[in-house]
Amino acid sequence: MPILLAIMAPMLWGSTYAAAALFFKGYPPIWLAVWRALPAGLILLLLRPSSLRRLPLPWPRMLALTLSGVTVFFALLFLAAYRLPGAVAGTLGATLPLQMLLLRWLQTGQRPAPVWLGLAVLGLLGVMLLLNPSSHLDLLGVVAALAATLLFAQSTLWMERWPVQDVLPLVGWQLLLGGVLLLPVAWQWAGPMPLPTLQQAPGLLWLVIGNTVLANAIWFWGVRRLSGQMMGMLSLSNPVVAVSLGILLVGEHLNGWQMMGISLILLSFILMKLVPAGAARQQSKPLDTLTLKSC
Repeated sequence: MPILLAIMAPMLWGSTYAAAALFFKGYPPIWLAVWRALPAGLILLLLRPSSLRRLPLPWPRMLALTLSGVTVFFALLFLAAYRLPGAVAGTLGATLPLQMLLLRWLQTGQRPAPVWLGLAVLGLLGVMLLLNPSSHLDLLGVVAALAATLLFAQSTLWMERWPVQDVLPLVGWQLLLGGVLLLPVAWQWAGPMPLPTLQQAPGLLWLVIGNTVLANAIWFWGVRRLSGQMMGMLSLSNPVVAVSLGILLVGEHLNGWQMMGISLILLSFILMKLVPAGAARQQSKPLDTLTLKSC
C-alpha cells in the first residue's frame, strides 16, 4: 500500500507538460512557476495553521531546500516544458535514480549497490534512445530538464537525511518561500505578471492542487517512509504518464527508437519491484553526519 500511494506523486507530476501545452501556450514559464508554488504553499500551511509560527528547519537548510526544490527547479522545469515535447521532457526525469546514486556517492562516499546502479543505467539507456539525433531536440530544453532533475535529486537526498518531525509544514514553507523568491526573478525575466484567463483556470487549478499540493506532500512522505532511492526509481512512472498524455491530449508522436527507449525505462521500473527490501534500505541508509558543507 505505501508504494501504491507513493507512486502517485511522479504520476501526478507527469501531467505537468500536458497541462502547460494545453492551457498555457505563450504564457511566460517563470510566471507559471510562481503561480504553481505560491498558492500551493499557502494551502499546505493553512492546513496546519500552527506551522506558521516557525520554520521546520534552520534557515540555511530551509533556503537550500527551497532553492533546489522549488525556485530554480520550477523555473527550469517550465522552461523545459515549453521547449520540448512532453514525452521527452518527462522521460528526461528518468535520470533521477542515476543522479541520486552519483550525488550520494560524491557527497558521502557510499558506493552504489550494483542492483540499483544496474537499474538506473538501464533507465538511462532508455533516455539515450529517446534522445537520438533524429528527434531534433532543443538543446536548451534538454539541459534545463536535466539540471532540474539534478536539483530535485539533491533536495530529495537532503529531505531523506535531515530530521523533520512533520513533512507537511516543511513542504508548505518550501513552496511559499520558493514562490516569493521567484517573484523578482520572474519580473526581471518576463516583465509584469500576466493574469491567467478564465480559460486557463482549470489548468491552473490542476497545477496547484493535484500537481503540487498533493504530489509534493506524497513525494516527501514517501521519501521519509520508503527511502529516497526507492522514490527515485518510482519516478520512472513520470514519463509513462507524460508520454500517454502527450499522445492522447496534445497530439504528439514518437518514432520507433523513442518507443524502444521508453520500453527500457518501463523495464527498469518493473525489475525494481524484484529488488530485495534489504538492498533498498542499505542503499538509502541515512547519514546523520551530513551537513550543508556538502552543498
